[in-house]
Amino acid sequence: MNNGIISSTYSMLRKYVSSSVLLILATIVALVVANSSAGHLYRNLWEQPVSFSIGNFNAFCLNGHAMSLGQFINDFLMAIFFLSVGLEIKREILYGELSNVKKALAPVIGACGGMLIPVVVFYLVCPKDPAMERGMAIPMATDIAFSLGCLSIFSKRCPAGLKAFLATLAVADDLGGIVVIAIRYTEHLNLLYLFISAFVVVLLCISNWKGIRPKTFYLFMGFLLWYFMLGSGIHATIAGVILAFCVPASISKDSGYYIERIRQELKSFLETKAVHEDSHRPARYSAGEMAELKSIESSGGHLVSPLQDMEEMLKVLVNYFIIPLFAFANAGVNLAGMNPSDIFSGVGLAVFLGLLVGKFCGVLSFSWLGVKLGITQLPTGANWKSFASLCMLCGIGFTVSMFMATLSYPGAIHADLLNNAKLGILCGSTASALAGCLLLNKFLPKKIS
Repeated sequence: MNNGIISSTYSMLRKYVSSSVLLILATIVALVVANSSAGHLYRNLWEQPVSFSIGNFNAFCLNGHAMSLGQFINDFLMAIFFLSVGLEIKREILYGELSNVKKALAPVIGACGGMLIPVVVFYLVCPKDPAMERGMAIPMATDIAFSLGCLSIFSKRCPAGLKAFLATLAVADDLGGIVVIAIRYTEHLNLLYLFISAFVVVLLCISNWKGIRPKTFYLFMGFLLWYFMLGSGIHATIAGVILAFCVPASISKDSGYYIERIRQELKSFLETKAVHEDSHRPARYSAGEMAELKSIESSGGHLVSPLQDMEEMLKVLVNYFIIPLFAFANAGVNLAGMNPSDIFSGVGLAVFLGLLVGKFCGVLSFSWLGVKLGITQLPTGANWKSFASLCMLCGIGFTVSMFMATLSYPGAIHADLLNNAKLGILCGSTASALAGCLLLNKFLPKKIS
């Protein structure tokens, strides 16, 4: 495993570990508030309308009505989340773990098992009721923030190969989840809006090909794509992923050109009298000096690709605002009148076992088969016991599972099923996290040799 891969993995760990703490806090607060005397205020909050209007046009309009705050979070803010995920997937395909077929094969095969077997478990356990079976895709997902957060507890004992495997599997899992959302939750297509959406995608591709680089252009076009996809019937969050794959990943000229340009501009600037002024007093630059400074700044900006620039720009917004807000809005399971035995039947049990048993068995069995067939190999530094312990963490499904639950059981008519599904997600994810941490503590080496 080369230094670039290890660096990419540790960067991903730093990105998600601290945000996982906020995610846990948001979940706990949501559960407490939803089941307190303020529970009705909590539930009413998400029904409040959201509007961004110019005349009679409302940008946040769904089926002719203003979006509720809950819909705004699940349909618009989650599109930004999937934009961030899409940028990460594209980066991994171009430069990271997914850039080489041999490197990518092990976590991708594991992810395939981790998506297929939970669906089978859900189908076998869930009563044969068409309404309940809508949630079959719920236990497919692995929450990258929670799973990497749990693994970080053992950062000094965990081999880099296991960390890279989990990070890449979670990314591949997200890609599979995106495909499922696009196919499974698309109803009543509006061909006009779908055609306009396709036209916007073509414009984005042409813009990339022609070398258009400003990220504001892509964000604006992405908003148009989201709006028309929302009206087309395809779930609008997919717009975020499509936009991500249209954002340029290269710079317009060779990096040497911009480095030499910065060197020359800096040399010119250092020769000005502004540099020799009293360092304790704020410098006052002439118009020419200001132009030189802006040119240096511009040259430095050109060294960073729009993809990396946008990914960094969204990092704080997504990890410290959107994901915790989504958790706070969707994790508030109303336990009033709910029987604890609900987790042992119906949708609750199907989701619980899909995450706890299905994910573990799926990732482990497919990975074992890949190794035995000689297609893949165990992650560097891992044995079967430590690898199986890691597979248990894959059952932490939280964010994308919650999202799929809201898509599977929409409206008041499915409120009880949605509550049961959320209960299964919370219990299954918690059980997977506890079991994974206990097993990792037992089977990981006391220190990395």
